Amino acid sequence: MANIYPFIQPALHIAEQADGIEYRDIAWDYAANMPRFSANGEPEIVSGLEAVKSWAWRALHTERFLHDIYSWNYGCEIMTLAGQQWIREVKEAEAVRYVRECLVQHPDISGIADAHAEFDGSTLTIRCTAVTSYGNTDIEVNYNNV
Repeated sequence: MANIYPFIQPALHIAEQADGIEYRDIAWDYAANMPRFSANGEPEIVSGLEAVKSWAWRALHTERFLHDIYSWNYGCEIMTLAGQQWIREVKEAEAVRYVRECLVQHPDISGIADAHAEFDGSTLTIRCTAVTSYGNTDIEVNYNNV
C-alpha cells in the first residue's frame, strides 16, 4: 500500500520499481482537495500516470520549507512571489521555474513542457505538461493572493 507521506514515497517508489511494479499513490479528488475514498472508507490507490499526477498536484499545493513533516525537497515555493515588486513577466517566469523545480523532485518526472503562467489580479494560474516515464499529463494549478 502506498504511503500518504510524500517524504517517504521516493524510497518506496525506488524499491517498487526495482521489482517492476508501477508507482502507486493515493487517488486525489482535485475539486474537493482531499483523498478519494472507496465505499468501505479506505483511501483509493492509483498507479502509473494517475499516481504521478496525484503526487504532483499535492506537491504543487504544499508550501516548501513550511512543514517539518515534509522533506525540504518536497513542495513549491510559489508563495515567495507574494508581495514581490517585480514586473509581471519576471514573476511569471519565476513561477514556471518554481513549478519545474517542484515537479522534477519525483523520480518519474523528467521535466515539464509547454509551461505558461498568467496573472489575473492576485490569482496566478499555471498550466504545464509533466513529462513522465508513464507518458505526459496536463496540470493546471491556481494560486490566490500571489
